[in-house]
Amino acid sequence: MSRIQLALNVDDLEESVAFYSTLFGVEPAKTKPGYANFAVAEPPLKLVLVENPGRGGTVNHLGVEVADTDTVDAEQNRLHAAGFASVDERATTCCYAKQDKFWVENAPNGERWEVYTVLADSDTFNASQAVGGDEAGGSTCCGSSAESVPESVSGPASEPAAAGCC
Repeated sequence: MSRIQLALNVDDLEESVAFYSTLFGVEPAKTKPGYANFAVAEPPLKLVLVENPGRGGTVNHLGVEVADTDTVDAEQNRLHAAGFASVDERATTCCYAKQDKFWVENAPNGERWEVYTVLADSDTFNASQAVGGDEAGGSTCCGSSAESVPESVSGPASEPAAAGCC
C-alpha cells in the first residue's frame, strides 16, 4: 500500500484537527504535542499537521508512504536510475516514528519530498530528543536540524518551518 503524504504547517493544532476530522470523516491516527497525523483511506492520504504558529496554511513537506523498506529501496534505485540524487536516512526517528526513508534532492521548485516506511512508533519527535540520545538513527528529523522542530514540540524554532519535520 502506498499513499501520498501532505505535511502542513498549522497555526492552531486543536482547531486544525477538528477541521480535518470533519473534512475527511476520520479522527487522527496519532496525536502528540504540536503534531497530529491522519491515515485517510479515501482518498488514500497521510495528512500530517505540524503546529507552527505564524506559518499556518503552508506546506511543510511532501512524501510517499510505502509498505516496507524493500519498497523504499526499490523507489530509491528507480529514482537514482532516472538521475535523481537522494539523501538516505535509515532507522531514523522522525515524527514520533522510527522510519527508513530517503529525501529526493533538487526538486525543480524546492519542494521537499520523502519516500518512507514506518518501522515502529516512538515516544520522541526525533532522534535528538531521545532520552540520553540513545534512540538509533539519523541525527535529524525530516532531514532538518533539531532547532527547526516546531516550537510546540522543542522550544523556539530558529529556522523557517519549511525546513521542519512531519
